[in-house]
Amino acid sequence: MLDAYLRPRIDRPLNAAGRVLARFGIGADAVTFTGLALGLAGAAAIALHRPLVALVLILASRLADGLDGAVARATRLTDAGGYLDIVCDFLFYGAVPLAFVIADPAANGFAGAALLASFYASGTTFLAFAAIAQKRGLSTSAQGVKSLYYLGGIAEGTETIAFFVAICLWPAHFAVLAWVFAGVCYFSAIMRMINGALMLRE
Repeated sequence: MLDAYLRPRIDRPLNAAGRVLARFGIGADAVTFTGLALGLAGAAAIALHRPLVALVLILASRLADGLDGAVARATRLTDAGGYLDIVCDFLFYGAVPLAFVIADPAANGFAGAALLASFYASGTTFLAFAAIAQKRGLSTSAQGVKSLYYLGGIAEGTETIAFFVAICLWPAHFAVLAWVFAGVCYFSAIMRMINGALMLRE
């Protein structure tokens, strides 16, 4: 929901940083994999009961996630790069709730499972529409220049990162926060499903 609002405000500094990295010969894929490694390290820190360390690693990971596209725009956008970016994002998104379940299965298991299922529902509605939109030649730049059609929703990248920050700051309240955000993700998935179906029928 907030991505379309924030993108115009963060693209300029990200693009400037991306041009600097490109001049040093750092490729977009390298930045993508660095972001994934940082995110997975953050998940490992959560599992080891180090939520503040995880918070720093997760924020660094998301900075890298913004920079990989900026580097690609400064050099060359590729389908392979876009594919790797979305795959690494989803690997990271799933790792964080799983880490909370590992850290405390009794307290976090049920809520973590519901949250992961909501991510699955949201991701399915997002990626399925993107595949058919590509087939139809549809495009949008509402959330910035993307390699695939970005069908917006209530729970997007900004909201997910805000949720991850919250659960790292208040890990004892993971279950309650997870149930709330799972509800947001399910609602977002339902709205994406309805909007996507209506767009494809037009």
